[in-house]
Amino acid sequence: MKSSIRIVDVDRLETWSKYKPGMCDTCAANCCTMPLEVRLPDLVRLGLVDPFEVEHIEPKQIAKRLTKMRLIDHFNPKHEIFTMARRASGDCNFLDATTRRCTVYEQRPETCRLHPKKGPKPGFCAYGNKNARL
Repeated sequence: MKSSIRIVDVDRLETWSKYKPGMCDTCAANCCTMPLEVRLPDLVRLGLVDPFEVEHIEPKQIAKRLTKMRLIDHFNPKHEIFTMARRASGDCNFLDATTRRCTVYEQRPETCRLHPKKGPKPGFCAYGNKNARL
C-alpha cells in the first residue's frame, strides 16, 4: 500500500497545508519548531518579566538578563522583539516533548495566538500528522 504521508519542511512554505479547523488536534506541532518572536507584553504574560521591570528598566537590559538565563537567543532593539531560546531539538521550550502540546497555552505569546492567521504564509500551517508512520 502506498503511503500518503507528506513531508513538511517548516522552511519551505510550499510544503504547508491550507489551515482547517481541527487540524491542531492531530498535528505534530511543527509550528512550535519555528523561531518564536515575542514582545514585552508576551514576556510579562509568560511570567518571565515583571510589569515593574517593563516600566523601569530598558528593554536592552531586560534582554541581557534573559539572554544570561538562556531564555532568549536574540534581541532586536530597533523593534523591541525578543527571539525565544529553543531546545537542542529545535522545539519550543514550552512544548511538551511527549504530547506535543503547549504547556503555557493560556499564557502563550501573541505570535502563537494569531497562528496561522498571521505569519510567513497567512492561512497556511506546517501541519504534520503526529500519528503518521513512515
